[in-house]
Amino acid sequence: MKYTTLPNTDVKVSKICLGTMTWGNQNTEAEGHEQMDYALEKGVNFFDTAELYSVPATPETYGATEKIIGNWFKNTGNRDKVVLASKIAGGGAYTAHIRTGGFNRKNIAEAIEGSLKRLQTDYIDLYQLHWPDRGVNCFGVRDYPYKTAAEEVEKHLEILETLNDFIKQGKIKHVGLSNETPWGTMKYLQTAKEHNLPRMTTIQNSYSLIHRGYEVGMSEVSLRENIGLLAYSPLAQGVLSGKYLDGKTPEGARGTLFPRFIARYMTEGSQKAVFEYQKIADKHGLSLSQLSLAYINQLPFVTSNIIGATKMDQLKENIDSIHINLSEEILAEIKEVHALIPNPAP
Repeated sequence: MKYTTLPNTDVKVSKICLGTMTWGNQNTEAEGHEQMDYALEKGVNFFDTAELYSVPATPETYGATEKIIGNWFKNTGNRDKVVLASKIAGGGAYTAHIRTGGFNRKNIAEAIEGSLKRLQTDYIDLYQLHWPDRGVNCFGVRDYPYKTAAEEVEKHLEILETLNDFIKQGKIKHVGLSNETPWGTMKYLQTAKEHNLPRMTTIQNSYSLIHRGYEVGMSEVSLRENIGLLAYSPLAQGVLSGKYLDGKTPEGARGTLFPRFIARYMTEGSQKAVFEYQKIADKHGLSLSQLSLAYINQLPFVTSNIIGATKMDQLKENIDSIHINLSEEILAEIKEVHALIPNPAP
């Protein structure tokens, strides 16, 4: 395994992070435990979860993934071997079954205490805001919703002051963002600096070969402000494994069970790009998954690459991508495809 550190900290994390959002829905508790056992054995010490999980979010599965992780901690005693990240759910109709009111002091406190209980731990190493309260262009929205831009935005000071209180209590160690924009990220950094409050260390945004929008603005923020990307959906919900090419609908696959989750990665342009990337992978004796993950692993603004799998063979292949070094020839070929079909997935 290769390791880095959470920016501006001495916390050592694996370059591969274990994503967990299928546990409690597509995966049983036993399967989740098997994945954690294997990942830790292979040197993966960074696990990411959220109170929202498992996904799709429902009242019945709310908190299920954190409970699975908590039981694993209790059974194995491995809590001190893992850098644990979790998130507070953002607002909106999708999370009305969790709470309403957005990121305020009461809701943040409720979310943290609930996660700690389910995770059976006294602390969370990295606590993240799952998505902004304001409308932004994420989750398949390509264009910024400018018509609502003048509406009230997050209470950045209240949020950071509340998170700081929990840091002082030792219940969270560091804080991060998710699904944020350059403006939102800089606003949090500015507020933290002006009021001597905790600085956001990471941002968890979508990034893949067919969704490289992070490079428009956010990559510069990452590099200049030292806030690392935790790349999620690096295989575009499995689309970049190639298994959906030619209209295939593999039995039990996420896109087959929940097609709306892969819809944004299934545009005509995306399919063309995936086909071209598959040709590059074939030419160089790699799987498309290996090519896709290895590309992200080598990017200078990436702190960790969040992989997720429903089957053990997928997990093994994804973790092993850390050992693949892409040649200059391969990188040039990827660049050619991106130039012809840039960011086909919104």
